[in-house]
Formats: sequence, structure tokens, C-alpha cells
Amino acid sequence: MPKRPAKRSSTRLSTTAKSQPKADRPFAPGYGIVGAEDGKGLLSWAWVARKMNNCRTFWLATIHAGQGRPHVMPVWGVWLDDAFFFSTGRKSRKGQNLAANPACTIANDDGQEAVIVEGLATQTEDAAEQERVAIAYKKKYKMDPRSMGEPIYCVKPVRVFGFVERTFPQSATRWKL
Repeated sequence: MPKRPAKRSSTRLSTTAKSQPKADRPFAPGYGIVGAEDGKGLLSWAWVARKMNNCRTFWLATIHAGQGRPHVMPVWGVWLDDAFFFSTGRKSRKGQNLAANPACTIANDDGQEAVIVEGLATQTEDAAEQERVAIAYKKKYKMDPRSMGEPIYCVKPVRVFGFVERTFPQSATRWKL
């Protein structure tokens, strides 16, 4: 049997490892979630991308500036290059909260097939990145977020959770990036 070229297979492995973060199980005592090695049903990173790309309205949770309490609002956004991009006004409650504390959580609008993304929101300044975001926004929402003259934020995930209600707890999956 002929051998596969070593260079080709190692390239494929590194590409897969980079584009597919390692999935495991979240720590949630009392919910019947088994270890990643026990049971079946870990969700794929491609599932996360599909759910985020197919969602129109997301929930953004920030920390209320000066009061330390949560603030949750719906936002539009796009999932590009394994990150979430959205725009909001500097003077909005969301904008003020993010200026004081960039920690935030994004959730899709589907509680039956949920994706929850935790990370830090940073303003994107790169013109090429803003152009890619604008193209995705125009395709999805028929508008260019740059037209508002407000910041475009990027949330690169630190931790992502996902589950499918009908197969919970077997589908409960966590990715640490």
C-alpha cells in the first residue's frame, strides 16, 4: 500500500487544528453532563459557525458602567473568521458599558440550539477588516454599518458554549480558545 506524502498530511492536520478548536464538556454539576470521553454528541466548530451565520438577531450582555450589573440588548452582527462583529453607538448604553469594561457575552436567538460566546469587545480599526464586515452586513441586513459613523466591535471568543436542547446533556459542548 503506498504511503501518503508526510508534508501534505501534516499541513492538513495543522489547518484542521487551527480552524477547529478543541471541544470538551462544560463544568455544570447537577445537569448530568458527562466527560468528553464518556458518551457521544460533542458539537463541531462548524456547527457553531453555521448557527452564528444563520442567526439574524443576537443578544449582547455587557456590564453596566459604574453599577456592575448586567445589561442585555439585542444586536445585529456577523460571524467572520471565528469572531463576532457588531456596531453600536458610542453614547448608547452598550457603547458606554464596553468603553468601561470590554467583557461581554453574545448569544444567538435560539434557545433550542444555543451558542454562547464569551470574550472582549475591541474596536476594529483595520480598513480591510471593516470592509469585510461591511460586505457581510450588506449581504445579511442590506446596510453598511460604517454608514452610522459609529464603532464596529470585534469579539474574539475566549470561551464558547453550545448545546442542542433535544439531545441535552449529551450535546453540551465547550470550546476554550
